[in-house]
Amino acid sequence: MDNWQEDQIQSLLGAKTDVAFFAELSRAANKIGFDYCAYGMQMPLPVSKPKLIMLNNYSEGWQQRYLKENYLAVDPTVAHGMRSVMPLVWSEKVFATSRPFWEDARAHGICVGWAQSCYDSKGVGGLLTLARSNDDLSGKELSDISLKMSWLAQVAHEGLSRLVVSKMMPEVDVSLSAREIDVLRWTADGKTSSEVGEILYISERTVNFM
Repeated sequence: MDNWQEDQIQSLLGAKTDVAFFAELSRAANKIGFDYCAYGMQMPLPVSKPKLIMLNNYSEGWQQRYLKENYLAVDPTVAHGMRSVMPLVWSEKVFATSRPFWEDARAHGICVGWAQSCYDSKGVGGLLTLARSNDDLSGKELSDISLKMSWLAQVAHEGLSRLVVSKMMPEVDVSLSAREIDVLRWTADGKTSSEVGEILYISERTVNFM
């Protein structure tokens, strides 16, 4: 396990772009038995329509089909990842409420899979999916590679966050002054601009400017 981790971390950390990083991630996934790899990352902003990045090596046909049918909205693995960071092994039960999607995926050769999400302190969420066309995940195989898969999920999130979050959400690097933080706290407590100005001994105009 240690040697495997060391090999992967060197190649992943050497990637300078999200595309290069994902190529290395896909190779790492292939080494532990998966033909397909996908990573979706969602920013916490804008609140009404969070920015999303999706990287995968699925066939062009499945990528187009997934977008055309808006499968993101009904994909149960995505729904699971939004409410839990526990690993999810694909099964008939998982897809019981989304049979058309499941049948379509299998028709495109995506039949066996595993997924796990990650979240960080910035509110950025990500979901790693590893899949293949055949050979069910046996209990023994899961026992042998589960730690590697979960490790990849963590590394994928850290690596891609480093490469894309600042570009997609530049406000994440903005630092607030102590005074600006005070204004936000009082505003969150329901104080008006005038009241905040009185509390902090600054003008209402300054409060609104902040």
